[in-house]
Amino acid sequence: MHRLYGIHIRLIVLIILVSVGTVESRPIEFDSSRNRIIAHIISNQLPEQHYSRIPFNDELSKTGFDIYLNQLDPRKRFLLQSDANQLGAFSTHIDDELRRGRIVLPDTGMQMLNERIRQVQDMLEPLLNDGFDPDKKEYLESDPDKIKFAASKNELRDRWRLILKMQVLNEYLVQLEKKNKKRAEENLKEEAMPADITTTPIWQEAVETVKKRTVRHLNRLLKSSRQDHYDRYFNSIVSAFDPHTSFMPPRSREDFDIHMSGSLEGIGALLREEDGHIKVVRIIPGSASERQGGLGPEDIILSVSEKDGEAVDISEMRIREAVGYIRGPKGSEVILTVLKPDGSRKVIPIVRDVVSIEESYVQSTILKESGIKTGYIKIPSFYRDFSVERAGKKGRNVSDDTRSAVVKLKKEGVDALIIDLRNDGGGALVDAVKISGMFLPGGPVVQVRDFEENVRVLEDTDKTVLYDGPLIILINQFSASASEIMAAVLQDYNRALIIGSQHSHGKGTVQALLDLNRYLPILHFKQYDDLGALKVTIQKFYRVSGGSVQYKGVEPDIIAPSIFDYLETGERYLDNSLPWSTIQPVAHEVWQGKRFDLEKTKSLAAGWIDSNKKFNKIKKEALRGKERRKQSRVNIYLSAMKEERREAEKIKEEAIAAGLIERDDLKDDDADKEKKTLKEELATDPMIDLSLFILGHQDALHR
Repeated sequence: MHRLYGIHIRLIVLIILVSVGTVESRPIEFDSSRNRIIAHIISNQLPEQHYSRIPFNDELSKTGFDIYLNQLDPRKRFLLQSDANQLGAFSTHIDDELRRGRIVLPDTGMQMLNERIRQVQDMLEPLLNDGFDPDKKEYLESDPDKIKFAASKNELRDRWRLILKMQVLNEYLVQLEKKNKKRAEENLKEEAMPADITTTPIWQEAVETVKKRTVRHLNRLLKSSRQDHYDRYFNSIVSAFDPHTSFMPPRSREDFDIHMSGSLEGIGALLREEDGHIKVVRIIPGSASERQGGLGPEDIILSVSEKDGEAVDISEMRIREAVGYIRGPKGSEVILTVLKPDGSRKVIPIVRDVVSIEESYVQSTILKESGIKTGYIKIPSFYRDFSVERAGKKGRNVSDDTRSAVVKLKKEGVDALIIDLRNDGGGALVDAVKISGMFLPGGPVVQVRDFEENVRVLEDTDKTVLYDGPLIILINQFSASASEIMAAVLQDYNRALIIGSQHSHGKGTVQALLDLNRYLPILHFKQYDDLGALKVTIQKFYRVSGGSVQYKGVEPDIIAPSIFDYLETGERYLDNSLPWSTIQPVAHEVWQGKRFDLEKTKSLAAGWIDSNKKFNKIKKEALRGKERRKQSRVNIYLSAMKEERREAEKIKEEAIAAGLIERDDLKDDDADKEKKTLKEELATDPMIDLSLFILGHQDALHR
């Protein structure tokens, strides 16, 4: 154990492999004394240990209350405005509650929420029995930030009427499409629909399906225990310090950033809970999701079903429970209904599989263009097997694999090198330093500062340059942490040309795990169940040039259009994220070898991007996505919903034709079809085309 800032903490590796189906832990029984101790520890230790040293005062209490209220009823579907106002009386007293150990808010919130959920249960049957007019033009605002809590029970009832109508229409259209697809496979014409579709068996089936699904959903919400409500309350309060600081109850320490990869059988996606939703953070390289291609970052998973099974609504479900529905044995098919970032809905079938291990490691190949032989290295993450190293053995790590790839490509006589850090969520800091050093003649790589403003400089101590030729680094919005450190230092040394989307993620902080049990007096150590832990932000990364990676991320030398440009993703879009800041730069000598003339290179690249058909198509798709994202008011009538589905299918076909996405409606016999090679995948990648174009003109661009 390390001693840091006068306390014992345990550092954590933010890549966690857990089998949710096999992890068993005894539920924590509610104990008022135990929760008072947790509150006391949080109020005293968190302000002392957090990087920002924010005082736990009324202002922080207000921020914590806003987070708490949002997690209590994230989509404003239960509480009335009068309830929110009543709870608001606690907003400036949370700090006092925690310090004094007299906690009231989570109990009050639980009672209010459960009462409103039961009222909605009572509304359900009458609303569905009254039926809906499919053709009546009605609308529902889907963005909870744009609506207020319902002012009255009647307004809440009408809100639920629209919600149920939307769900019934969606279910009806899904079932109708399935039926028409089956008839088409049998060479039969589509059935003519009667004037009143509410009399059809498909409509009645849709109503019954929505009823069962909603009943299960409401019952599940009522099963949240008193301790669950306290745990969420604690997490809301600590999240006010920054989005990476959290409270982890003992039975769900492994719930944060659940990583369904490695030897686990599932879809291979990194998920998180956010605003009552299960959201995709990242797709794991080599996973079933990556191969299928339909699921992407920022997608919200609405429901899950087995093939030919009934869908389970996982909205407002805890991540542990949601993952239990998503994971499953290799070869089985799971059907995800997702809400895309642009507001469209998509049904995605994924054949579960184990992660293809080799694809989760460094990959390399050689690309040839206009007589130029270019080496390509893909670094999917900064992996390192710490468990093997702790046992005193040599484990596989990204530094050794990258070194081997570079040496191999040099032997092949490459003229230039592209390193792809797109979608690389980071990993071990030591490897960010080691790999950066392979392209530098020694010197500082990154600065790390703690809350006492102590700065530690991590250096490349090996003055040997493994590769000294032309170097391009590719990044995007999902390049984070260690990958940002590498891109930043190579940019600061003018060693590499950075090409990518508008900015990288902007994750420039370090977290540590604070075991709350260590604060129990010895005499009371066995008196209470495990208290859990705090994940606390304790340090911040800074570039050698003095600017932080935090918030802004790395801004590329050449910005290329991305189909994700409309997404509001990254640290700058997270509530309460720590700001960008600067410290003194550390002395470093810029690269003395050949390097790109940035002004000439930018000019040449801009002209090529503007004239490139694929990038123009990407710009068009990103703009279309941005416009769809703005339109948060949902049409809830049959003709409009049909047209939206036709438009979505048309857009999808256009994107497939342009090579921007691959077709994802796999048939059963397509699951085992041969996967594209790395070189085949890169052949349709416009960022690779741009990089090769620039490298083909490197003689004119070097200085």
